Amino acid sequence: MLSRVITLGGLVLAALMPTISIAADPDHRDRFTSAIFEDTSGHKLPYRLLAPAKVGAGTRYPLVVFLHGAGERGDDNKKQLVHGMNDFASDEIMAKYPAFVVAPQCPEGKRWVEVDWTLDSHQMPAQPSEPLTDVFELIDNLVATKPIDAKRIYITGLSMGGFGVWDAVQRRPELFAAAAPICGGGDPLLAKQIHFVPVWAFHGDDDKTVKVKRSREMIEALRDVGERPKYTEYKGVDHDSWTRTYKDPALYEWLFAQRKK
Repeated sequence: MLSRVITLGGLVLAALMPTISIAADPDHRDRFTSAIFEDTSGHKLPYRLLAPAKVGAGTRYPLVVFLHGAGERGDDNKKQLVHGMNDFASDEIMAKYPAFVVAPQCPEGKRWVEVDWTLDSHQMPAQPSEPLTDVFELIDNLVATKPIDAKRIYITGLSMGGFGVWDAVQRRPELFAAAAPICGGGDPLLAKQIHFVPVWAFHGDDDKTVKVKRSREMIEALRDVGERPKYTEYKGVDHDSWTRTYKDPALYEWLFAQRKK
């Protein structure tokens, strides 16, 4: 049975409750340093990196890989921080879960996975896209040069990035300790390849950009091979499943508890 998160309509609440002014979250995205990774072929991949507030001698930290959506493509090395990254950089999360967080930026005109997002299904391309290939090389480079715990590498992403998460774990399941794809889709025929990677997927049941069946079919495929993935489907939510997801403390508690065996 699919788990669902149900909310009351905002108009009903507005009629019953006085207007409440809610302050915006402080912007901590300047905590991400800017860098450019150049792969072995000379391709350049802009990325932002968040480091733990204090790096202890001899201590190794988790690495979270974040794949942004289609609207944040480019080469300004800024837009990929629009969604979710301020949550990871918050005082509370950084204090409770010190970690490295890397947010690469996909070039304009490219995709993390070169497939049509509007389709009912797709088969995984034979080769990873050029940007995702660079992401794999970037991860390997960070593991080699930073105090990163190779048993605690996590990947999450939204929309185009949600597709990228599924594709990444299906190509290199041994690399990741957990995956949290948001409103994405993968190749259900390859679910067996990732049956040992803990997954928590998210989608809105009214998503008009990426069909909710894309997440549902991946969850069912994992269950069919004996896995027990987590799945949250937001009732009445269109494409923006990420705002609520990245503000949910339960996501961080679950994500940072995962470790490769």
